[in-house]
Amino acid sequence: MAEFKFSCPFCGQHLQCDEQLAGRQITCPACHHLMTIPPSPAQAAQGNYAPESGMTWATFVPTPKEVQPAPPTVPPKPPAKE
Repeated sequence: MAEFKFSCPFCGQHLQCDEQLAGRQITCPACHHLMTIPPSPAQAAQGNYAPESGMTWATFVPTPKEVQPAPPTVPPKPPAKE
């Protein structure tokens, strides 16, 4: 397994990963932007690069229908008058 280096397209942070992870989405550890790992130079030269889509690695972001709404808050009752 060959590793390669690349930079975050948003902040320029230098990153390194295995070429088998190319195409997966990750969150940059520096700026926290969601980004796709680019193809390694070897993959780009061979032309066998296809980015993945959907839930990849540990960066799944739920769609609005999957987010559970917060329970409604009930305002406290005013004290009883005597």
